[in-house]
Amino acid sequence: MDAPASRRTVLRAAALTSLLAACGSPDAEPRSTRTPATTPPTPMPTSTPAGPTASATPTTPAAARLRIAGTVAEGLAVPWGIAFLSDGSALVGERDTARVLHVASGRARGIGTVPGSVSSVDSGGEGGLLGLELHPGGEWLYAYHSASGDNRVVRMRFDGRSLGDPEVILDGIATSVHHNGGGLRFSPEGTLFVSTGDAEDRSNAPDRDSLNGKVLRITDTGGVPDSNPFGNEVWSLGHRNVEGLALDDEGQLWASEFGENAYDELNRIVKGGDYGWPDVEGADGAGGFRDPIAQWPTDEASPSGIAIVGGHAFLGALQGECVLSVDLTTGRSRRWLDGHGRIRLVAAAPDGSLWVGTSNRDGRGSGEADRILHVTI
Repeated sequence: MDAPASRRTVLRAAALTSLLAACGSPDAEPRSTRTPATTPPTPMPTSTPAGPTASATPTTPAAARLRIAGTVAEGLAVPWGIAFLSDGSALVGERDTARVLHVASGRARGIGTVPGSVSSVDSGGEGGLLGLELHPGGEWLYAYHSASGDNRVVRMRFDGRSLGDPEVILDGIATSVHHNGGGLRFSPEGTLFVSTGDAEDRSNAPDRDSLNGKVLRITDTGGVPDSNPFGNEVWSLGHRNVEGLALDDEGQLWASEFGENAYDELNRIVKGGDYGWPDVEGADGAGGFRDPIAQWPTDEASPSGIAIVGGHAFLGALQGECVLSVDLTTGRSRRWLDGHGRIRLVAAAPDGSLWVGTSNRDGRGSGEADRILHVTI
């Protein structure tokens, strides 16, 4: 892919590079050939704070002590989206098969598929059945998926046992082999956040009239809330490819983002915020764009799924083959759970634990069947 139009942030952030330890590369790059660790390594710092308000004093995140308690499900194929039910079980989508599974008590049972989903796995792509989100009332399951001509958001009736036919509530999001986004998250007030990629056209990201390279905000039926900043679906802009969305305890939205040649990012998403792509990657300081709270070199992270627990973000690192934890107060990060291959899905369960899913059958991994791990904090 061609280089960004500006590298102001590379010059500013170069001084940080020597402080950053290994943990990944862009999702569009080949899988790392490093040998997985056979025993969990001692967690080491992997980044320094990138945000303008982050403390410069290193700290050990008190909550970031992860332990694998068991396996939730195995024999899966690229688990991507997840939506928890009130009983602690979950609905999990497989990217390339478009199956939706009910996962409970160590078993995964199919409850339906999302028709019309188009996976680009044969060409090393990133499309298919992506994010899942359950309506706060529990009666609708929302899905973000790639179709033959676009990416779209649909909703399906969920009666606790099976799915109804999909109803399209948002379409016309450009699709491509890479950079399809796919995150879904309901806000506390009941609006739906949707993350999109730039569909490999960088001019989409800063264009307020494009749905691509954005975090969008819509009603639960696909309408535009009156309080949106630009009078359309756009909530924030200047994104390259956002796959993961999560809310903290105060309702603040956070997003993981793939960079190109400089930095992957963890961003605090604000109304009307411009996050700089394609002009910058990572922090640009006083340059006028929103700075991430944490950033990693693009050959070390590939952050996808994200969960917020106890003042920390936990991100699945695909090429890094680990989980990254980030202290949201200081911006300091550490790596965890080496030795399981590519990790994409990270979600906060109702009991405060994490469900962590591998992505080894996505066309860039080992090809072994994927599983979801139960991880306690």
